Amino acid sequence: MSADTASGSAAISELVRGVDFVSVPTHDIAAAAAFYGETLGLPRSVYLPERHYTEFETGNLTLSVYDPDKMGMAHERNPNPIALHVDDVAAARKLLEDRGVKFHGDILDTGVCHMAFFADPDGNALMLHHRYAPRHTDT
Repeated sequence: MSADTASGSAAISELVRGVDFVSVPTHDIAAAAAFYGETLGLPRSVYLPERHYTEFETGNLTLSVYDPDKMGMAHERNPNPIALHVDDVAAARKLLEDRGVKFHGDILDTGVCHMAFFADPDGNALMLHHRYAPRHTDT
């Protein structure tokens, strides 16, 4: 462990340089492509249905949507929400509700951010997220 990492600073790992993508399982590539591309409005960077995957860009992280059943793997929905950054959670929620997205509960205000929870058609957990106050961490 480097001195920077041990001291708690935001240094980059000597080994891991970042996160390239997050895998999102689906049973239906076409339906998932419509949801992530049309409903959420994310730019699609790859669409290879014959290879059972498609990818969408969020600005800092790629969502790699794939059909694990067709790749010889078990399908396990992701129960841990992927936090999708938006400028205004209430406005984004309203837009998505108008597009048919169902949300779980009210908008949550944590004192530093707003969050609104929902899922994709396969039940993978997602949230709209906006941090409005600085994040404080123990050092």
